[in-house]
Amino acid sequence: MHQNRAHFNAIVEFTNGGGLTVQGFRIDVPSADVDETAVGRLFVQHLGLALVSMVRLSELTIVEEQHRGSREIHVPVVAPRARVIDLSHVIRAGLVTYPGLPEPIITPYLTRVDSVARYAPGTQFAMDVITMIGNTGTYLDSPYHRYQGGTDLAGLDLETLVDLPAEVFHVHDSAARGIPVSVFYDRDVRGKAVLLHTGWDAHFGTPAYASGAPFLTAAGAEYLVREGAALVGIDSLNIDDTESGGERPAHTGLLAAGIHIVEHLTNLGVLPPSGAHFTAAPPAVEKFGTFPVRAFATL
Repeated sequence: MHQNRAHFNAIVEFTNGGGLTVQGFRIDVPSADVDETAVGRLFVQHLGLALVSMVRLSELTIVEEQHRGSREIHVPVVAPRARVIDLSHVIRAGLVTYPGLPEPIITPYLTRVDSVARYAPGTQFAMDVITMIGNTGTYLDSPYHRYQGGTDLAGLDLETLVDLPAEVFHVHDSAARGIPVSVFYDRDVRGKAVLLHTGWDAHFGTPAYASGAPFLTAAGAEYLVREGAALVGIDSLNIDDTESGGERPAHTGLLAAGIHIVEHLTNLGVLPPSGAHFTAAPPAVEKFGTFPVRAFATL
């Protein structure tokens, strides 16, 4: 097996000032066809140089020569990536999330064709304007949504929105619309994202989504407050019964306790009862209570 070493001179400059000059340097290389850029990178890694702004090599030659034990350039061992499950509905122009609320309108501010006159040849951009109510698609309710003095989107603690351990309650085959408190008795929900899989997301975007939707009972909401849940999400029209005459006990109790609500989730059926982690972070908008999120779970 042939072994190769690079012989070269080098000049190095650093982003914070100063430089380094070497002559007749030798370094092991993986093959005879490495180029100057690759050798420069190996040289920087070999010496452990930081904040390098420029490496210039000269008199570079690659010769067949036994490796002499140059510091090995390790390829990082990459752990298996977590599986990511998207739990959000796609937002598009004309989407009906909650019947009676305005649909999103998307209009161009700068088209790619018009951008040609503003940028260098071959460079194009598109900039668009979206007009929508905060209650669009899959969205999060902050306390400000319900209470005048409640925490708004900008005031939410990211630790209560990101990578929360999730407890998923699969109640999609329940005979009753209201999710009773008793379904929570077998789990520890303190500090958890409690996700309610009702299966109602199958009707999202259709007239059937608007009526007969499952919801969390007042007793269930009270229990989750008492047990210290961090967030409650549901794949239904509303976490409350919208056909009860305007009462909203789940919103009232959960948001008063600082427990975030995520509505119109989807794809909860693929999550295990326990073991997933849930993320749903809205933009930090002041004096705003509700906004779409890209909700997802990691397994």
